[in-house]
Amino acid sequence: MSVAMPDVGGASIASIASVAAAGDAGQGAFAYCSQQYRVVFGTGTSARLGEESERLGIKRALVLTTSEQQDLGRRLGAGLGDRLAGLFAGARMHTPVEVTNEALRIVESRDIDGLVAIGGGSTVGLGKALSLRTGLPHIAMPTTYAGSEMTPILGETSNGIKTTQHSQDLVPDTVIYDVDLTVSLPPHISAASGMNAIAHAVEALYAPDANPLTSLMAEEGIAALARALPRIMTAPADPGARRDALYGAWLCGVCLGAVGMSLHHKLCHVLGGMFNLPHAETHAIVLPHAAAYNAAAAPEAMSRVARALRSANAPQGLFDLARQLALPRALSGIGMPEDGIARAAEMAARNPYANPRPVERVAIQDLIAAAWRGDAPVQH
Repeated sequence: MSVAMPDVGGASIASIASVAAAGDAGQGAFAYCSQQYRVVFGTGTSARLGEESERLGIKRALVLTTSEQQDLGRRLGAGLGDRLAGLFAGARMHTPVEVTNEALRIVESRDIDGLVAIGGGSTVGLGKALSLRTGLPHIAMPTTYAGSEMTPILGETSNGIKTTQHSQDLVPDTVIYDVDLTVSLPPHISAASGMNAIAHAVEALYAPDANPLTSLMAEEGIAALARALPRIMTAPADPGARRDALYGAWLCGVCLGAVGMSLHHKLCHVLGGMFNLPHAETHAIVLPHAAAYNAAAAPEAMSRVARALRSANAPQGLFDLARQLALPRALSGIGMPEDGIARAAEMAARNPYANPRPVERVAIQDLIAAAWRGDAPVQH
């Protein structure tokens, strides 16, 4: 992995790695698999898109965006020069299969030999889906803090059901992190996206395959985002806050890609797929409740989350941070019907992800109901 090291007042990847190398007696033996990708991090790094495309041998690139970000796609795509072969601005939340098929027809008809995804998780997800089907090189240029660009994971939706795939072929070949691309991200979207990233790190801390390296990155990622997001709410153009947030999102995304996720992500996949709920807001609402559900079974993880948040209690600290960021508190407020609670609980308890506490349908139904109402998290 090639990477430009950030210096944002916290631990760098190099310092994290050196601490982890010393070992953690509480963890015992572990395995850590490093993803094979290149990271370019900094301010103004989007100017290197042409250079990075040339490095991957791309001669006819298709730029991918959502409809809302197509102007940005055109502007950055111009940096490809004669390597730009087209723009597809149809990326959508939850990566619908029909959208992927539509973009695939353009790839085939225009002899595309490389993909450039500019945007958040929806666009990066489309880039992954296309790369998986075609084997084409994929450059991701994130404009949010979702972290999808760091993972070998793809969630696709078909007929209201979201399924997840894991493959090393899903990891983008190059990720260009440009702090400048996040400055215009509206504060409320920044907040929701940042809470989504924090969710990756929280679950990484109690993952069955957690290890000292990912745990250090997870705690540092949570801390970086927790200090950055409130600053972004009051001063959206603060370059230090934006840099901290992007750095934190990178770390949280690495965690998501390195270890397994648990109950929280299962719940969000089920709720998002069944009711077409906004992805990041769903994460922000569910996370404190999922943390409370697992708190007694994962005390060390909760201690590290609380320390990163500078809070006495991890679930309540997550809930308070979301409230401080003016994020929705209730699933009812983002479109989930009350009569969907039981159905969602049944699906979430079916084929559950590995989790510190057994996944019991009745308890999960109570969790979803509390999140639907917008209650504060309650530990059991």
